[in-house]
Formats: sequence, C-alpha cells, structure tokens
Amino acid sequence: MVLGIAMSQNTKVYNKNLEVISSIDEYQKMIDENPNFELVDLEDFVPGIKLDIRYATENNFTEQKVYESAKAYARWPVAKALLIIQQELSRRNMGLKIFDAYRPYAATVLFYEIYKDTTYVASPWSGSRHNRGAAVDLSIVDLDTGEEIQMPTGYDDFTEVAHPDYMNLPDNVLGNRNFLITTMQKHGFKVYPYEWWHFDFVGWQEFPLMDLSFEQLEKQKNTDKQN
Repeated sequence: MVLGIAMSQNTKVYNKNLEVISSIDEYQKMIDENPNFELVDLEDFVPGIKLDIRYATENNFTEQKVYESAKAYARWPVAKALLIIQQELSRRNMGLKIFDAYRPYAATVLFYEIYKDTTYVASPWSGSRHNRGAAVDLSIVDLDTGEEIQMPTGYDDFTEVAHPDYMNLPDNVLGNRNFLITTMQKHGFKVYPYEWWHFDFVGWQEFPLMDLSFEQLEKQKNTDKQN
C-alpha cells in the first residue's frame, strides 16, 4: 500500500472537530498571509543534508511503503534552524540525516491503525506534530565515513532503550545522544520523551495540521518557480 494524493483526499476522520488542511489552495492562501507557514524542501534548502526516508521504503515498522516519494519538508522557521545546525555540525565534519519530517495526516491515521500505542505513534484524534511540519526525526552522520554515529537504538525502536533518559548504555553512546540533544535544543528543538531521534520545534502549536502529499507540495513548488 502506498499513500498518495488519493488517500489525502479520502482520509478517515477520527475527530470531526479536528481542523486539517487538505486543500492546496487553502495552504497557498495561508503562505500568502504568513510566509512562515511554507513547507520547505529540506534537500534543496540545507546543503549536504542526508535523507533516509524510511516510510518511502518497506524498511519501517509498518513493513510497507507509505510515501510515494522520499522527501523531507518542514516549515520555514524549522528549516532555517536545521540549516544553522547543519552548518555548525559541518565544522566538526558531521551532518544531519533525516528519517522523517513533515508527515501527511493520512500517514498518522495509518500508523495508528497498525500500532495502537500512542506512546510511539500519534493519536489521530489530535494529530501529530509531524503533520504540522514542526517535528523531525533525525540522527548525525560522520562525513568521513558517511555512517551514523552510534546511538542507543536504530530508528523506530519501540523499547525503553530508545528513551532519551535511558542510561544503561556505553559512555560513547551516552555522549553521542547527549551531543545530539544538546545541539538540537540550542537551536529551538525539544526531544520527545520516548524517542531519542524525534525533535519538536518550540512553537509547533502555531502551525496547522496538514494532509497534503509530497507530490502536491512538489507540484506547487514547481508552479511557484514558473510564476
């Protein structure tokens, strides 16, 4: 199964009072009123950033391809903060690797229907901070080797070892995790209490929930370039 435009148009509604933007015209109107609402293509905006978009593959907890495209979008202030972090890391010969960023609400619904534990997947009644374009899942890579620095677990590990306060780990892993969290916090992010890789941008509440596919965003981006 692959989520795309069709699913965005027919997403199951868990909360009739939940406002979710699913119209590209409404999204464009929002950007016209406040440019901070723009969803920015991180691969274009942040030089050297690595993408490992797991939900565009079967290598994820759903064991199916959820996204049609391996893309990473984030709101304008989030993207700017990630650019600064990338520049800072590059001076240490390191860089960011993104597993997921903006996530259409349809994907949040699918995740919940597969794994009904809202400790590790967002509730479809309230939506995810990923749906707002204000959360990122990421790690750090060594630019010499191209490999991730060692962290407590792999991505989407639903055990207590993934919790940012879990301490029964080697010193180097604790140091790497602390370096990641400290670096992100310095630039306006807060780590999620159950996943060392998940960071919410402070002020995420101001951004609305979205259910636009990457293909819709890409088409809109190309239209803007032509105008």
